[in-house]
Amino acid sequence: MDEPLRDYLEQLRSVRRASPLTLSGRERDLRQYLQWCAGRGLAGTGDAAQIRAYVAVRRKGGDAPATLARHLSSLRGFFRFLVERGALAANPAIEVRAPKRPAALPKTLTREDAAALVEAPGDGDGMPARDRALMELLYSSGLRLAEIHALDVGDFQDDLAEVRVTGKGRKTRVVPVGRPAREALRLWLSQRGEMAAAGQGAVFVSRLGRRLSRASIARRLALWARRAGIAQRVHPHRLRHSFATHLLEESSDLRAVQELLGHASLSTTQVYTHLDFAHLSRVYDGAHPRARRRRDPA
Repeated sequence: MDEPLRDYLEQLRSVRRASPLTLSGRERDLRQYLQWCAGRGLAGTGDAAQIRAYVAVRRKGGDAPATLARHLSSLRGFFRFLVERGALAANPAIEVRAPKRPAALPKTLTREDAAALVEAPGDGDGMPARDRALMELLYSSGLRLAEIHALDVGDFQDDLAEVRVTGKGRKTRVVPVGRPAREALRLWLSQRGEMAAAGQGAVFVSRLGRRLSRASIARRLALWARRAGIAQRVHPHRLRHSFATHLLEESSDLRAVQELLGHASLSTTQVYTHLDFAHLSRVYDGAHPRARRRRDPA
């Protein structure tokens, strides 16, 4: 199955324009499945029963429903490719469903914790200036980790007021950059030239002058969260969730939040309306005359 797998990955890369992260994830999922089949003397394609057995083994091994859903998505895509090539009569993975995932709302920071985090590095030289610009931009514009990691200096427009990012599916969008983030970026960019290696276009670079890795970005956020006294775990996507939630609380414009986040479907963005319900309840209780009347003593 090595050659069909290589052909499939090449199609994802060249035709579907999948990101490197997606490609590596698909390849890892599919190779794990094929190794499992080989270890049991089974065909790499198999039938629905075989795939269910594979899912059951992974589930018993501790994989979460979301992980199993991803594995099944990888298998469906690969088998669909084989069907299109005439190498397979039908897609056996279509009949297999992942275990139901529990409804989990995105966890966010409070506004106070978000402010404490982005202000924690101060305005010093070097790494604190870089880290503050990094966190201000994450919270200001709701960028994904992969998006901020890939940013180049040339992606900013209109005196840092806007930034062009490439999101999932290689889709580009332009998002605004808030004033505090612009100020932090200007300070960092005034120092960046002393650290960046020759010809390096990345906005955020390491002490060695190379593009700051995804893992380093996550570590720096966790470090500053601890220093700011934030008890919960902080990672780049939590800042993205906080951006979306706080913006929706103020604007109630779900379509605008969808565009800013780069969501292909409005249903993906609607999860933030559930997070906003507690806020709406507080507003109702504090503002609606009938709500106030219920609290008045008899």
